[in-house]
Amino acid sequence: MKTLDQYNFAGKHAVVRVDFNVPLDKSFAITDDTRIRAATPTIKKILADGGSVVLLSHLGRPKGGPEDKFSLKHLVARLGQEYGQEVQFADDALQAEAQASALQPGQILLVENVRFYAEEEKGNAEFAAKLAKLGNVYVNDAFGAAHRKHASTAVIADSFAAEDRVGGYLLQGELDNAKKVLEEAERPFTAIMGGAKISDKILIIEKLLDRVDNLLIGGGMAYTFAKAQGGSIGSSLLEADKMELALELIEKAKAKGVNLLLPTDSLIADKFANDAETKVAANDQIPDGWLGLDLGPDSIKAFSEVVRNSKTILWNGPMGVFELPTFAKGTTAVAQAIADATRESGAFSLIGGGDSAAAVNQLGFADQVSYISTGGGALLEYMEGKELPGVTALG
Repeated sequence: MKTLDQYNFAGKHAVVRVDFNVPLDKSFAITDDTRIRAATPTIKKILADGGSVVLLSHLGRPKGGPEDKFSLKHLVARLGQEYGQEVQFADDALQAEAQASALQPGQILLVENVRFYAEEEKGNAEFAAKLAKLGNVYVNDAFGAAHRKHASTAVIADSFAAEDRVGGYLLQGELDNAKKVLEEAERPFTAIMGGAKISDKILIIEKLLDRVDNLLIGGGMAYTFAKAQGGSIGSSLLEADKMELALELIEKAKAKGVNLLLPTDSLIADKFANDAETKVAANDQIPDGWLGLDLGPDSIKAFSEVVRNSKTILWNGPMGVFELPTFAKGTTAVAQAIADATRESGAFSLIGGGDSAAAVNQLGFADQVSYISTGGGALLEYMEGKELPGVTALG
């Protein structure tokens, strides 16, 4: 993959695929601009070389055409602030060619949401070729969408000569940091897997069992393990068809000498609400009508201790329903332990995108960990050993 520092953009019109899929509130204000800031070094390098930039991105999941709430026009003011200059806007990706070709060195054009066209997600070659006409060099910096073989993330590269396909700083950084965890992990190596479902994480868990010293499992998926081992989990989240798999994973961990740590207690609630009645219960003794929504105090202590004694840490998925403050203690404690290990013991910590990245940012630990991935799904697929079309297309 040709990297940004190997390319001079002087006089070039760079089509840059970014991932500006940022959350917006009801008044279209950006509530987390992490992904915007992550792409800035790439854009500034192109401009500094004397090139112009045409930005392509998706936002949300529009159904069958343009929707105002998913328009990238809502990002124009914030982008102008980020780059310290005017950002032009093209409201139709297929009618932007004249505007793109008129760009002078140092200018920026943002093109409307590519997912307003069904051809984008279908990876339509004709649509990709039309997008390619917006410039004469292609830069992919959208790691969060690199696992999709969409028109603007992969297929578009076919319209550019091999020497004019470049990986941006963010894409390069994501791959370098993932490789560091996968291939150069200092021990003890601890992986923390959370979130709702085992089914979302089966492949990565199996892959990690060959690499880690400790595997900590929290979040909703932990209750399937508790039930599989004969416990009572009340109304907690359960994937009944994955109980056998949970037992198999426990056995595989034993066979490979991996310390598989499951929660022993939970903060349980009588309803899924911030104002619910709560109490602490053993993970395998949750009463009927109650559901586990966070780690209990004993589990928090055990998880935190393992994390603090680690030298390499990978975290993907929250420990509870952290969006509700009542059930954020487990996720907060794990984030704190990761920050402590990174800051005090020099551990390398990789936060694996999605909800984990949101939690670290919201809880104020962003500057206390080694690297926060912008791509949850893409990072998991890369770590599972799958090919990422957006990366392969640059080769």
